[in-house]
Amino acid sequence: MRVCFRSSVRPEVIDEYRRRHAAVWPEMLAELKQAGWNNYSLFLGSDGLLIGYVECDDFDAVRARMALTEINARWQAEMAALFNNPDQAPDEGFQVLDEVFNLDDQLAAAAAEP
Repeated sequence: MRVCFRSSVRPEVIDEYRRRHAAVWPEMLAELKQAGWNNYSLFLGSDGLLIGYVECDDFDAVRARMALTEINARWQAEMAALFNNPDQAPDEGFQVLDEVFNLDDQLAAAAAEP
């Protein structure tokens, strides 16, 4: 499963967001991997637009596994002030986007046609 999501970082704290993500806690990295977050990337625009991409078996399941961890609760609490809605954990505010095109999928479908 490929998942793309968006969120928003407050523009005035973009440098702080970048700083924190340049050295994510090793325990957090390990928990993400163990929970099934694969090929996970975040992309940040100068206006605060945050786009995330992850490959996983089931997005709801990998999010639920992370929600059970103490390290994720601490990370979300630390990061909340950097987002537009500080009363909500950042990972609860992800807006999942529909995938409308994938090159490999379409090439495979075209190759399978007679």
